[in-house]
This record gives sequence, C-alpha cells and structure tokens, in this order.
Amino acid sequence: MPSSLLIPNAVPELPLIQRAQQHAGSIAFQTPEKSTTYQALLDQSAQFASALLQGAADLQEARVALLAAAGPTYVAAQWGIWRAGAIKVPICLTATEPEWEYALTDSGASVVMAEGTSVKKIAPLCQRLGLRLINLDDVRAPLQPLPALTPARRAMILYTSGTTSKPKGVVTTHAHITAQIESLIQAWAWQSTDRIPLFLPMHHIHGIINVTSCALWAGAVIEPFTKFDQPAILERVKARAYTLFMAVPTIYVKLIQALESAEPAERQAIVAGFAAMRLMVSGSAALPASVHEQWTALTGQKLLERYGMTEIGMAISNPLHGERRPGAVGQPLPGVEIRLKAETGEIITAEHTPGEIQVRGPNVFREYWGKPEATAESFDQDGWYRTGDMAVRETGYYRIMGRLSVDIIKSGGYKLSALEIEAALLDHPDIAECAVIGMPDDTWGEAVSAAVVTRPGTDLTLAALREWSKTRLSVYKVPQRLAVVKELPRNAMGKVTKPAVRSLFNS
Repeated sequence: MPSSLLIPNAVPELPLIQRAQQHAGSIAFQTPEKSTTYQALLDQSAQFASALLQGAADLQEARVALLAAAGPTYVAAQWGIWRAGAIKVPICLTATEPEWEYALTDSGASVVMAEGTSVKKIAPLCQRLGLRLINLDDVRAPLQPLPALTPARRAMILYTSGTTSKPKGVVTTHAHITAQIESLIQAWAWQSTDRIPLFLPMHHIHGIINVTSCALWAGAVIEPFTKFDQPAILERVKARAYTLFMAVPTIYVKLIQALESAEPAERQAIVAGFAAMRLMVSGSAALPASVHEQWTALTGQKLLERYGMTEIGMAISNPLHGERRPGAVGQPLPGVEIRLKAETGEIITAEHTPGEIQVRGPNVFREYWGKPEATAESFDQDGWYRTGDMAVRETGYYRIMGRLSVDIIKSGGYKLSALEIEAALLDHPDIAECAVIGMPDDTWGEAVSAAVVTRPGTDLTLAALREWSKTRLSVYKVPQRLAVVKELPRNAMGKVTKPAVRSLFNS
C-alpha cells in the first residue's frame, strides 16, 4: 500500500486544487495577449511540482521561495510548490539583495523559483548560498505521482515586519488558508461571473488571498498587471470589464486625483465603469473617512473597508449588504471571533471603551518561523491572537484607534518595521543617530519619516538619503520625510521617545 494512503486525513488534492478542477474549462487569467484556463494552470502546476520533486515522493515541507509577477505563472508555481508537499516563501520582486538573503536564510529555503529578468538578478545570490534555482520559463519535467497532503501541513511563510528589527516569517497551514478564503467567499459573495484586476504585490496577503485565491476558488476571471498601471486599468474600467475592485487607500487617492483632473466626458465614462461594479474594497491601511466620502461623491460607490493582517487573514469587514460606515472597519467575518481586551486584563463588553483587538478562529496563523518565544508572546490564553491594534466598538462596528507599538508604520498598504529601517539608515556614513516614525499622510496613510543626527561636517538632504536608501531598502520603506536635528528626544533611561519625535516634523 502506498505510504501516502496511510496518512491520517490525507486528501488526494488540496481544496483550492479541487475547486480549480471544477472550473477546468473556464478562463482563469485574461490579458490582451492570452487567455489561460484553469486546466492550463493545473497542468502547469503539475509540471512545476514534478520538477521540484525530482523523483522524490514528498518534499516534506521543504521551503521553496517564489519570485514572480502576478499572473498565471505565479499561480501555477504556487500550486506546484504546494502539490509537491513544500512550503511556499513568496519574496518581493523589488526587494534588495540583503532583503532577499534574509528571507532565504531565515526560512531555510533550498530552492528558488523565478521568472523573467528576476532569474538573472537572483542567480548570484543563489550561487553564493548554494540554492537550486529553477527558471519558471524553462521547466520541462516528466510528470510523476504527487503526494497526498493533510490540511494541517504548513503551506506558506509570509514575511511581515514586527517590532523587532527583522521581519518575522508568518506560517500558515493549508487549513488556515482555506478558512481565510471560505470566510471571504461567504462575506463578499464571490461568484464565477466575477472579474477583477490584480495589481497588488504578490508577497502580500492582500494580493495572494483576498484577490487571487478567492477569485480562483470561485471560478472568476483575473486580469493581472505587473504594477498599478493607472491608464491601462482605467481604460478597462471604462469598458466595464470588472465586477470587483480591491486596492489600498493610496490607490484610491490617486484615482480621485485622476478623476478630478479628467475632462468631463472622460470622467463620466470612468465613473460609469466604477458605478457598475458590484463591490469595491479598501484595505491594508486605514482609509481616511474623507477619502471614503470623496469616492462616494465622485462615483456613487461606497467603499467596503475591512481589517486584517498577515497573521490572521481578514477578520473584520463592513457588510456587503448594509451600512458601510466611513472610519469603521465593520463587524467580525464569518468563522472569526473578535474581542477587545483592556490593558488591565479585563475583557471589554461596553461600547466606546478602547481595548486591544484579539482574534481567534481557524484563520489564525500557526507560528512565527523559528521563533517560539515570539509566537508564545503573540497569543493570550485560549488561542487568542494579540494584534497590537487598539479599537472601540460603536453600535456594533469596530473602529481602529491606533497601534500599541509605535514601531509599526502602515504606509501604502504595507506594514513596516521602523526598527528595520533605522538599522539600515545607521549604515549611512553621515548618520550618527536616527529615529523612524510614521507621520500622517493623505496619500500613503503614514509616510516613513526619519529624524537623524548627522556626523560633524556633513550636510544630508532628503534627496540624497532617498537615493542612498534605494540600494538597501525596498522602495516603500525609503524615507519620504527627513528632519536633521542636533539631538533626539530621550527619556531618563536614554531611550528615544517616539511620541516626542513627532514634534520634530510638526515644528
């Protein structure tokens, strides 16, 4: 008897693959040049899985890094990694080599799968680290039997910045991912008739789960873009190509600016395209109430704001049918438990009383990779995950008030570690000390802002700092504001007081 048949609760194929098989003849991805069916994704994923296995029966949770743009190749590679029994480690296309190296070494990846120009860029690092590099554009492998997997198997390590100077790897299982998808399918009524553009980063849960995995679970059509190509996307909106639209607040700000500056006839055509959509979602950062109201005034669409994070997927959402309240993130999603806990330790039941959001449910991640202490610290008793975000409940709706940690910055849909950015800036030859914070910004939500003490005889400008930083940090981590000061505010213990740093940018 094959060993895979002895695994308790093993299934021939993962739920997401089974769903794809049901939609086999339908189109999954559509571009101006090509249509890709669900069957084509399944066939290519089997090729990728076989290439990874190389005759082995099961990769047994080996880590495989994925460096690819949004599109059918990315999804086929993701499915191939999973179908081979490995753990997917998505890495950022625009990251610097030190950032890639950290993710690869911290996860213990043994293989990197890459496509296009990324192959040449990461090849020297793979050679130096002794990693196998698979060019996704050239895979030709004889098909072989694929392992049966249990839902409890680890599926993905997604790196997110925390309160330490280095990102933590968030480990989710196949069961977690399925729960996250099924919750959103129910809450937002995904259908096979849906069409959605995909321009969000594919090393971020918003792009991986909310758009791609939900769409493919439902049998919908995805139109992928390598970036937010505003002219091309607006042309498709005018053509009424989409039923759903998901973006971060920064993009809605840019769209408002584009609509306000457009000629009347052009604006009317674009607005009609947006108005025809059945749902538009904003997430990954707080949506200012003013932006929510501007968007409704321009398009008639009331944006649906939700709340989630890498560790939990989506947890709270304004309703598909019902009031979508500006400034609020809504109510718990199906299958998700939410509570607020006071700093004193009591569970808050009264409305209008702030507390930390804690989350429990099948959507909540398993662990931080290789960090048992950080994992233990992030959970309260009985499996409640401590988000570090403060909120109040107002007539049944949750409103986010801020974060317990001042070292987390939410900018342009990304959750960034101020400490990680500080560590990089301290390598600058002109910087003696620095403190990084997020300052309120209408476009980005929070702008990465660096207060620095320079070395004697130096003259540092924001333009020079940004240029230097781009070789060491992803572009969304590069400081957008700079304050050069004689000294940083510190408390009696010598620790920089981040709240006082804010005043350096307001003066």
